[in-house]
This record gives sequence, C-alpha cells and structure tokens, in this order.
Amino acid sequence: MTRQVIGRIEQLAAVLLLLALAIPAAAQPPPRVHLVATGGTIADRPDRRLSDRDLLGSVPELGRHARATSEQFTNVPSGTLTLDQWLALSRRLNNLFARDRGLAGIVVSTGTDTLEELAYFLHLTVHEARPVVLVGAMRSPGDRDYDGAANLLAGFRVAADPAARGRGALVVLDAVVHGARDVTKTDARRLDAFRSPARGPVARVLEDRVGWLRSPGLLHTSRSEFDIAALEALPRVDVILTYQGAPGDLVRAAVNLGARGVVVAALGAGATTPTQAKAIEYARGQGVVVVRSTRTGAGSVRSGTRNAGPSLAAGDLTPVKARVLLMLALTVSDDPVAIQRIFERY
Repeated sequence: MTRQVIGRIEQLAAVLLLLALAIPAAAQPPPRVHLVATGGTIADRPDRRLSDRDLLGSVPELGRHARATSEQFTNVPSGTLTLDQWLALSRRLNNLFARDRGLAGIVVSTGTDTLEELAYFLHLTVHEARPVVLVGAMRSPGDRDYDGAANLLAGFRVAADPAARGRGALVVLDAVVHGARDVTKTDARRLDAFRSPARGPVARVLEDRVGWLRSPGLLHTSRSEFDIAALEALPRVDVILTYQGAPGDLVRAAVNLGARGVVVAALGAGATTPTQAKAIEYARGQGVVVVRSTRTGAGSVRSGTRNAGPSLAAGDLTPVKARVLLMLALTVSDDPVAIQRIFERY
C-alpha cells in the first residue's frame, strides 16, 4: 500500500471521526419509559377519570425526555386498592421488566393517600435494578394549581435517568425525589406534602438534570428475599394505636379475628400502656408476632423497652411501613428472631 493511499485512508478516518463527534446527543432516541396508571387524584376530574393516555397527553413536552408507553391497571382512589391488587401490580411490574430488557424504567401513577405504603411494598417486591417511580397529585385535573402534569413529567425524567438504577422504588412529587423507605405524607393539602424526615430526599429534579444527593440504604428490589410470584394472599396484619389509657382488648380482638401480626404505634420510643403490654403477651402466646413502632413520626424504636411486652422493634419505620414489612416477613418465617433480623436489614 502506497504512502499516498495510506494518507487518504487517514484523512477519511479523520473526517468520519469529526462527523461522529458532530452528531448531537439529542439525535439519539430518548430512553423508553412505561406508565402504569392506577388512578388517584392525579386522574380524578370532576366529570370523569383520566385514562393513562389522557395523562400522557397532559404533558406535551414528555417526548423530549422519554419515549412513553402506557397501560391502565386500575382507575380508583388509592384507599380502595386491595392487597390482592398490590400483589397483582408487583407481578405486573416484574413481568414488564423481565420481558423487555430495553425498558429504562416504569412510572406508576397513584393516589397520594396511601402512596408511601405502596411505594415501600414495591421497593421490597420488584426484583429489578431499573427504577420504579411513583407519582401522584395533591390537586385534581381542572384545578387552577393542578400539579399532576408537572409531577408526571418529573417522574418520567427520573425513570429515564441511568443514575436512577439500583436505588429501589422512588417517589417524585413537587420536583423532589424520595426513597420509598423514608418518605411519608406530612400534610393533607399542601403541594409539598411529602417529606423524608430522617434522611432527606435522594434527589431533586432540576431544570436541566436530576441532581442526585444520596443512595437509599439497606436491602431492596433486586436484593430482596421476598418472592410474591406464587403468593395467593398477604397475611393479615393490623395497626393499633397507643394513647392515654389505651386498653389491650383491641390487640386481643385483632388476634381473635385472625391477625397473624400486629403493629403497635406506640408512645415515644416504644412504650405501651400496661393493659396493652399484657395483651401483647397474650398475642405472643397465640403465635402472633407483635412489632412496636413509634407514633411520633420520627425517631427509632429499639428492643428492650419497658411496658412493651414480648414484642419486636420496628426501628425507624413508620407504623404503616412496619405493617408492610411484617406482612412480607410473615411469608418467609414466623420465628420472631428471624423477623427481627428482617427489620434490621430492610
């Protein structure tokens, strides 16, 4: 090969390299993200409920960030979702990920009233590193300050971000990204109703990017031991509040009506009334697992609390999330030692 031919080949290679560098990143197709709509205020217009396609149509700029597909799973208020529907939804998300390796992530639209519980359930049962992002709205479609479209766009942006992988289920409202384990609804009406009191948010959705702050800790999603694929139903677990003079008969009633577990939303760092402590002893005698959490909204419950009876400790999980974890733990074991270990790892 002559020196002249070699020189032309080198020139051609240089031109091709310049052309490749000149192709803007925007020319690459955006990631593919799938919406699974379940209902909630985000879809609750006064005259009708918005469908999954309606929700996508409310965000005309969505195509800049993701190639969106969608499906309607249910279209109901979140408080009416049953535990059987939770199981079906988790199975559906697992199946979507398993059959479509090119899917970047999934957005689930739902109601905010029980969003934190559903998010934690999916955090523990969707066995996938790709993100599941839950969004909702504090205002209904048609309201002047409807926030659903903005939350949906932010959710799609988070689900499309490669940096969201491995962080478990995420909750996105008011341009703030929360980890499913830590987030809780702290206000009945404000647009910024969701907080992560103990650890703060994991990211913020900025104008030009998602600004990640931290990674959620403990086990979740792809490292979770909970397998609901063949589970017919979740065990009954009730939440009972401790208050001044609270009797123990509500704990006994839950046990007698078939509860396999009871979460006590206890005082302070886990204290109960003396009659509740005796009822907890009764529950344990019947083979029912009792877990103490705190009703304060923050802080941690540890083992060894006085006036607590033979119960386990929820750590810093809120009562409703302790219920979610206890339901799943009981599908693995009914041994209190093993269940306490689960609460320490998740």
